[in-house]
Amino acid sequence: MPDHEAGRRSDRTSTMQAKCRRGVILALLSVPLVVWPWGSTALAQGYPTKPVKLVIPFPPASPGDIIGRIAAQKLSESAGQQFVVENRAGASGTIGTEAALKSPADGYTLILGSTGTLLTAPSLYLNLGYDPTKSFAPISLLSSASFLVVVNPSVPANSLKELIDLAKAKPGQLNYGSGGNGHPMHIAGEMFKIAAGVDIVHVPYKGQSPAGNDLVAGRIQLVFDQIVAYQPHLRSGKLKALAVAKSSRLAQLPDVPTTAEAGLPGFELSSWFGLLAPRGTPGEIVSRLNGEVLAALKTKELRESMANLGLEPAGCSPEEFAAVIIKDGVKWSRAVKASGAKLD
Repeated sequence: MPDHEAGRRSDRTSTMQAKCRRGVILALLSVPLVVWPWGSTALAQGYPTKPVKLVIPFPPASPGDIIGRIAAQKLSESAGQQFVVENRAGASGTIGTEAALKSPADGYTLILGSTGTLLTAPSLYLNLGYDPTKSFAPISLLSSASFLVVVNPSVPANSLKELIDLAKAKPGQLNYGSGGNGHPMHIAGEMFKIAAGVDIVHVPYKGQSPAGNDLVAGRIQLVFDQIVAYQPHLRSGKLKALAVAKSSRLAQLPDVPTTAEAGLPGFELSSWFGLLAPRGTPGEIVSRLNGEVLAALKTKELRESMANLGLEPAGCSPEEFAAVIIKDGVKWSRAVKASGAKLD
């Protein structure tokens, strides 16, 4: 790996870790997210004594599924027990999340949390069956990724400016897809509409993969999403990335400009995935799992796997993850309200 690429990856990881650290003071001053009943050291030393279930509230082959399975594989190798994935998709991840929280808080049911389930859903669902700051025992962030503006090659635009000009010339005629109403892809699209001053139409799907499939087929014109699900199609030319919504370019797509470089400064957006357990899970088990996750995220194999998917490792302590949930929750809640996005 060239030194400059290694430096970029190190900088991105340091940025995410700093994000965790900056938020920890907020968590300590806020209402505690979870009260951990600290048990004996033997509890953590003996754990796990049987397979652990990881509930991924997204469909197979979706970005969340890919990330969750990578984590489950590494935890299985290090913990000496199988971490078995269970996909329970629906309602932008809220169905599986609610179901997982009904399991005993004994460390044998874990949950893959996301920007959608923990940050946008509380502002979109009137009767959500969980509270992101009270229902969980945060374990660690796993990864972070910035959004891309991706279009089908049939769209007559080779830059973000050309896309915006096209949308303004043809209001209501360009369709953007998402993983469902209230999904971060949906909110990102609504935020783009406001930032760019355009009228594009939202088309919700039951998951990210169907939206991506229709984008490749040309049935919709664009999406706002992470690179993880689109990299093969971008390499093959079946899709075009016009910009990345962050302050620096992606190492995987060095020729794709940032949104600021492309003429839309201020439109920067990223999302993350993290590992949680139901509230009340013994603190020493949470600590043991956190240690396993942090160790896995330091391995060359896992870091390379994430980099190949366009992801940045984002491990931190349970307390720091709790702080991120609070801080980012405020940001996304404001974005949801400002966008005017509503569930059907």
